[in-house]
Amino acid sequence: MAEFRRGNVAAVCPQCRVVTTFEFLGAGREHGSVVQSAVTYVNAKPYTRIVHQLLRCAGCGRAGLAAVAVNDRLVEGVLLEFFPLEIAHLALPAGVPSGIVAEFGEAELCAAIRAWRAGSAMFRSALEKTLEANGYPAGTLMKRIDDAAGDGVITAARQKRAHDDVRVLGNDVLHEPWREVSPDEYAAARFYVHRIVEDFYDTRAEVEAILMAKGRITK
Repeated sequence: MAEFRRGNVAAVCPQCRVVTTFEFLGAGREHGSVVQSAVTYVNAKPYTRIVHQLLRCAGCGRAGLAAVAVNDRLVEGVLLEFFPLEIAHLALPAGVPSGIVAEFGEAELCAAIRAWRAGSAMFRSALEKTLEANGYPAGTLMKRIDDAAGDGVITAARQKRAHDDVRVLGNDVLHEPWREVSPDEYAAARFYVHRIVEDFYDTRAEVEAILMAKGRITK
């Protein structure tokens, strides 16, 4: 999570791929800013201006932009927003098809802008693509989850979570009247889809043997 430090911002740089410092000064001068007169409250304290401050990564030089609520000095302000957005990616096993990796990664990207509904729907899609890629192309998602559990590829506990935390949530987003999806619901869908992808690809040789024995895939 981005942290404001007296004008600088400590955050994950997408190019450096580590937490680095985005600095507002270079060669003793500010990189630039746009000031907006607007009363903003942070923790019940009023601020009279929003400073949109240009920053630069101390590692690679990539640009950053911070929106800071300010009364007097920038270094005493409060961070409101920061770009580039921080994206936390879970590592997927080697051998996962590129389409599934891309779908899972895009679902994680949704979290960076708090698009919990969109991310939850995409995790449902990533689960569906994982099952399709492993010989479960037919029928409803409910049936395919149950078939994978029946074949012993995923456990009964994982089967229940796939239904409750991924399939049903995704169905709510796609087919039911609008409702808010919480960060906790999103996190549960992410966690269990990640676990199911691991079930299929962590010990790939053993899983392939099961799938071939069940007639799901051919060698």
